[in-house]
Amino acid sequence: MNQEAPIIVGLDIGTTKIAAIAGRKNEYGKLEILGFGKAPSFGVQHGMVLNIDQTIKAIRQALENCYASNPNLEINEVYVGIAGHHIKSLQTRGDIVRSDTDAEISQKDIDQLINDQYKTVIPASDQIIDVIPQQYIVDSLQNITYPIGMSGVKVGANFHIITGDKNAIRNINRSVEKSGLRIKDLVLQPLASAAAVMCDMDFEAGVAIVDIGGGTTDLAVFYEGILKHTAVIPYGGENITNDIKNGLGVLKTQAEQMKVQFGYALADEAKNNAYITIPGLRGQSPKEISVKNLAHIIQARMSEILDFVVYHLKQIGMDNKMLNGGIILTGGGSQLKHLIQLTEYTTGVSARIGYPNEHLASGHTDELTKPMYATCVGLILKGYNDYENDKRALEENYVKINTSYFAKEQAARATTEDEDWMDEEEDASETPGARQDRKARERNASLKGFLDRMKTKIIDMFTEEEDAKL
Repeated sequence: MNQEAPIIVGLDIGTTKIAAIAGRKNEYGKLEILGFGKAPSFGVQHGMVLNIDQTIKAIRQALENCYASNPNLEINEVYVGIAGHHIKSLQTRGDIVRSDTDAEISQKDIDQLINDQYKTVIPASDQIIDVIPQQYIVDSLQNITYPIGMSGVKVGANFHIITGDKNAIRNINRSVEKSGLRIKDLVLQPLASAAAVMCDMDFEAGVAIVDIGGGTTDLAVFYEGILKHTAVIPYGGENITNDIKNGLGVLKTQAEQMKVQFGYALADEAKNNAYITIPGLRGQSPKEISVKNLAHIIQARMSEILDFVVYHLKQIGMDNKMLNGGIILTGGGSQLKHLIQLTEYTTGVSARIGYPNEHLASGHTDELTKPMYATCVGLILKGYNDYENDKRALEENYVKINTSYFAKEQAARATTEDEDWMDEEEDASETPGARQDRKARERNASLKGFLDRMKTKIIDMFTEEEDAKL
């Protein structure tokens, strides 16, 4: 274990569950899980906090369970995922003109460029959550991914700006702070999930992350290493559960259990003669539910969600030929049987399940590899990305300061050497006799100074002895 690395905690405030995971990177760059806790969520609907008291209780319960898994943990600040109907995104373009054109483009220039985007005019009820650079432009050079170190007068970039409702964000902040924690950063959930289930090849090939949560389905599209699009689809696993409850006339807990244990996303795969028997209420006779009917209900809602995915992909011109990495399904809702087949049939794009074990070290519990924990693991990775960027910036500043100091020292040394050389030149102009007289005067002055200092010390010594006698 790398003891110098910080412990970072991700907090996923979801519609059906609240999870807290603490982790630290080891010397191989893999994430060691140090603590894990979860609790049922009752105060959140469709990704938005609607009951602060219940949300606080659930957060505290998740934290207690996390402490129970590792009593040595100390959790003060967390990275929190955010989603919900209120999340929106927009594309902007920003530029700055540099005053010192002789210097290289630095991180300070990029920070200024990003900070300027926080002044973008948005509705008064909204707040900017994140500003994500896509591609940079330096003078006439386009499609630059890393401009630091280059030369140029004008630096610009295309940005993906994510916004959310101020009150919804405020409710999340209050819930976390009243639970005794401090929010380090709010992170859009599909971006966190993407960090957990994707590798570098996925970013370059082009993929769509479809995170099927309890209250919403979050979409993030990447192409050539750039975030192209984000969207929040207002349907998730809770909607499927409610459809089953209403369509089959059962309790919500029964509907959820049937969905998890016997649910199929593709009705053609369900057997015609298979039935589920559930106990009747208050002495009523047991009820038999057709697995085929259950699958038809699930497929109808999942097809609607995937139709939204297709709509968003067409909106940004990302057809199936461009998504070489396909669609990565993650989140709790991705565990439905035959969902991959339904996704490929609906979208025409290859699909797979994204598990959050891409960056995990060995030795963790099997439960943490489930897609429902992708957001939480991704939040820890986002925290480490911030930590490493800050560390790199400090190291660069340290190098710059030392380089500047070294340059000044060299200049001062050169000046001193020049003065010494001039003295030697002056000495060379003296006659041998004059030079001997000058050196004799310097020796006499040095000897006189030494004798004067000795005389002063002797007087001080006798004075101290007289004072002692008195």
